[in-house]
This record gives sequence, C-alpha cells and structure tokens, in this order.
Amino acid sequence: MFEGRISSWNLRDRHMTDTLDHLLEHLGRQQSPRARVVVWAHNSHLGDARATEMARRGEWNVGQLVRERHGGDCVNVGFSTHHGFVTAATDWDGVAERKQVRPALPESYEFLLHEAGLPRYLLLLNPGEEHTGALEKDRLERAIGVIYRPRTERASHYFRARLPQQFDAVIHIDETRALEPLERGSQWSEGEPPETYPSGI
Repeated sequence: MFEGRISSWNLRDRHMTDTLDHLLEHLGRQQSPRARVVVWAHNSHLGDARATEMARRGEWNVGQLVRERHGGDCVNVGFSTHHGFVTAATDWDGVAERKQVRPALPESYEFLLHEAGLPRYLLLLNPGEEHTGALEKDRLERAIGVIYRPRTERASHYFRARLPQQFDAVIHIDETRALEPLERGSQWSEGEPPETYPSGI
C-alpha cells in the first residue's frame, strides 16, 4: 500500500473487487445463484476507469474490474452535481467540513447536465441512443470525495472522461446538500455557529 500512489490505488480497488466476489460467492451458496449486491462508493471507484484518464496512468478501479469479471450482470451508476454543498475534508485525516461546491466548469459534463434545467433526473446511457451519442466527446468530469479543495478545484478535482463508456446511467442532482454529521464540530455548520458555541447553552 505504501509503494506508490498508482500501485496503492490498484491494490486497494482489486482487494475491494475480490471481497465483492467472495461476498457474491457466499450469498450464492446461502441464498441463490442470482444474489444481487449494491456497492456504494465514489464515482472514481465505480465508473469504468478505462473510459477516463486513470487508464492512461495505469490505474484500474472496481467499476472496470467488475465489468471485466461479470460483463452484463453489472450496472455502473454515477452521480453528478452542478453546485451546492458537500461534507469533506481539506486534507487526508482532516476534519470534516461543510463546504460550498463551486458551479461546474462550462467545459464539463456537470455543466452540460445542468443545462437540461431540471433539478434532478436519471439519465440512461444506452449505446446507440441519440442523447448518448451527444455525450461521447471526451470532457472534463468532476470528482468530489473524502477531500474537496475549492480553491484548486480545476487541478484537484477534474479529469477527462467519456461518460457513456464510464457509466450505464447517471443520476444528476443539480444542487446538493451536505451530508450532516451526527455530532457537529466547529468546522461543520449550517452557517455561522451560534453565539453560545461551544457550550450550546
């Protein structure tokens, strides 16, 4: 895990995929051979890496490995947003903060999906359909995960991708709300902390 960024990423995502396969095998023995599993993770783990610049760096991910191993038995669904709020840290092992998500860059998929003018929708990316063909162009895509750095967003969070090859469907939520922690610290708030903070009296 400590030999380098790419080898660490690949080792981790292969382990996650192997674990998923063991779980499917166990469920198949316990329940039925048609057991189904939903994996919830960041887009960068679940969209097929072969359709992104990750592949050019020698990286793979869970989405790619599951497609290679299970073919048409898997469905990769991504999430997209144009603006809003997110709970994320500035650095690894940092404090979770409520951060404002900047509006998507005009040359990105997020901006294109925003242009539909709908607050939220599911977009199926079926091969051969007109709208899917219109999305084939290699574009910027934003990835927000554990870390979000709005000040360096273009360099820190955007990468090139081909959406219809990366995902089978995308859920676009134009304006997001931050996940709210059960215990709020000083870094996470709906706005200004109350005058009585930190006592709460």
